[in-house]
Amino acid sequence: MALLIELKYFNTFWLKKIKAITDVVPGQAALISGWAAATKTLTLNALWPVTKVNVGMQTTIKWDVLGTTYTWRSYVVSLNNGAVTQVVLNDLPPIPYTNNPAQDVVFGKIINFDNIPQGYPGASDADDDWLLEESRIRGGYNNTSVDFGVKAYLVENEPSQLHRSSSLIHSGILNSRTGVNQTNQFSVAEDITRTIDPANGSIQKLYAEDTNLIIFQENKVSKSLIDKDAIYSAEGNASVTSRNLVIGQNVAYAGEYGISTDPESFAVNGYRKYFTDRDQNVVCRLSMDGITVISAYGMTDYFRDKLSNASPNIIGGWDAHNKQYVVSLPQAGFATGKIQTLAFDETSNGWTSFFDYVPNQIFSLNNNYFTAKNGKIYQHYELAPNSNSRSVFYGLQTDSNVTVVFNGAPSMVKNFQTINYEGDAGWVMDSFKTNTDTTLPITSSVFVTTLEQMQNSLLINRFKLKEDKYYADLVNGTPSQNGEIVWGGSSSGVKGFFGEVAMSINNSGVGKKELFAVSTGFVQSS
Repeated sequence: MALLIELKYFNTFWLKKIKAITDVVPGQAALISGWAAATKTLTLNALWPVTKVNVGMQTTIKWDVLGTTYTWRSYVVSLNNGAVTQVVLNDLPPIPYTNNPAQDVVFGKIINFDNIPQGYPGASDADDDWLLEESRIRGGYNNTSVDFGVKAYLVENEPSQLHRSSSLIHSGILNSRTGVNQTNQFSVAEDITRTIDPANGSIQKLYAEDTNLIIFQENKVSKSLIDKDAIYSAEGNASVTSRNLVIGQNVAYAGEYGISTDPESFAVNGYRKYFTDRDQNVVCRLSMDGITVISAYGMTDYFRDKLSNASPNIIGGWDAHNKQYVVSLPQAGFATGKIQTLAFDETSNGWTSFFDYVPNQIFSLNNNYFTAKNGKIYQHYELAPNSNSRSVFYGLQTDSNVTVVFNGAPSMVKNFQTINYEGDAGWVMDSFKTNTDTTLPITSSVFVTTLEQMQNSLLINRFKLKEDKYYADLVNGTPSQNGEIVWGGSSSGVKGFFGEVAMSINNSGVGKKELFAVSTGFVQSS
């Protein structure tokens, strides 16, 4: 979206007035006296006042929790009760605030210019707040004499600013070999604009591929031919021809899908482009064969419920390490354990895994996978020095969970009796559920070396190693119903049409633990 200012003469000067930001003094420090998480408001100690602080300034905050100092960076969004008492930050701290006088904040440089220019404490309407700009890169401002110069293309008596959110415009050429640089020229006498169907919403993302410009609107995806055009025959067949035309024919892809207002969800790998459409509640892939809805591969219901509620924006990126498209759907009121990040694998053509992290940005470099969170960059699939713990995201340890569904002979009522898995020791079974019953949990295997340990293990429902596989009996934990016969204190096995088993492992200091296969033994229910 461009700002068009029409000038009467080429040497016309544009005189504008802005508020100076030079009065903002970075590097000021103050102690913290209070923190309101609900409003993200930071209250400063009155004994340590700060001056000339305003929105956009970086904050470096140190939190002292039980003798451990954590550093957290944010920036000021707004001010309450003046610049010296309270500031409102853009996000929450990673750990709870504790009232400790050792905590402090340092106000740094301007890092967010969304509200610039604007007034700052102490700024005045001095003459040095007036800036002089000109329509050309080299206009001769410092020459001995300045005249009106060459007459411009046109003059409007009542010029007005126009926002064209669905249009494209291009400048003159840049030839680095000849030194011709016309990128500052936008000639109204030439055909330099193209308007894409405004009914499909604003343009959110542009991506150049070969000699095409792919245009992502809110409700449509199309491509514009660059330095060429298309000629259609009477039968509707198109042939590409070379023309002295920068932006040529615009061709829409089939399907009523767009990128909504989430350009951050875009990711590319080779000739495949990935994006989300929250208006249609789908995840799409744009490839040589057009647009494919990849959320339909077993995840239609999930994205139908999650995409439309994603807030503030959907983050996507390509994982070059595992060759997957990763998309994160932040939800309002996010709580620990709420799954919102998942991956799509082209090899299996399906969604392979959920993740317990919600990044601010996703990218890959040199086949390494990175995410950004709260101003810090993290490399994935790399263990921290002197650490053997897995599944650590942004300093938080999480367990690995795998859910498997057993649905053999789906029309037969079965009695699931046993469960076994192939893999490393340490895995536990959290639950085994059917459409009617549920089992008691099964703990991890323990290598027995004494008779006492063997006697104690008889009273514990745990996995047992036999012939390089781990076995366990399924003990029914469902309360008995009227008409059922229960033998002893518990009954073995669970009945139902299908079974859903949840396996997990504690990743703290255990290193790599593989779960190769999970299976169950069942008989037809009598």
